[in-house]
Amino acid sequence: MELNEILQSASNYGFPMLISCYLLVRMESRMQELTNALNKLCVTLEAR
Repeated sequence: MELNEILQSASNYGFPMLISCYLLVRMESRMQELTNALNKLCVTLEAR
């Protein structure tokens, strides 16, 4: 690939990649909280 093609691809896909990365970073903490809640639920159900 030439430099021009790389720059064109970056300009075409840069914004969607930036938004995707932002959402993944934001959702990571929520996914961790959900995982913790599910683990607590499993422990609670196993204790019954």
